[in-house]
Amino acid sequence: MEQDKNVARAARLDTATLSDALDNLGLNGQCYRIKPRDNGFRMAGRAWTLLYGPAGNPAGTVGDYIDDVPPGSVVVLDNGGRDNATVWGDILTEIAHRRGIAGTVIDGVCRDVAMCLKLGYPVFAKDHWMRTGKDRVQVEATGVPVNIGDVRVAPGDLLRGDADGVVVIPRDLEDRVLDVAEGIEQAEEAIREAVRGGMRLDEARRQFKYHQLQTKV
Repeated sequence: MEQDKNVARAARLDTATLSDALDNLGLNGQCYRIKPRDNGFRMAGRAWTLLYGPAGNPAGTVGDYIDDVPPGSVVVLDNGGRDNATVWGDILTEIAHRRGIAGTVIDGVCRDVAMCLKLGYPVFAKDHWMRTGKDRVQVEATGVPVNIGDVRVAPGDLLRGDADGVVVIPRDLEDRVLDVAEGIEQAEEAIREAVRGGMRLDEARRQFKYHQLQTKV
């Protein structure tokens, strides 16, 4: 399978740098309050999206979709920020890990955290709790734009997750965002090198225009 070059580029950058690049371009891509279940989790891939809604009568399913998710994708579950019903647990974690899925991002909560920690499978969510979503929520649609932490995510968008959270890069702007992020990373490394060489930090920041790196152009 041919490597996705921009997924590889994103994987080499941290979310803080990508966040600064998004700010520089005036884009909203930082998923508010979405955090890794373990600070060691790292993830990069393209969004495979699913939208949940309140369960009907009779209740619909929470979803039997995992076998249709391509390896390397990020499962993106919009549960409307609900913190009283989970939509991801240990069976899904085990199968996703075995299938080579890059990670899972939830606008809501997950459960069975012990399994994702055991397998090292990256799960990012608002929190975790044990109560099932069965008979409480149901699948409304897959492959549609969704909301994760007040950020719109379309199928195929680029996601990057690390200890600081998750950022979303719109597919049609990803080259531009990645170019800016790589420039920011280079400037910050130049500042560190200058300081290691004896330069004052304020002077190094002025020289490499640190205070303009995140400013919207």
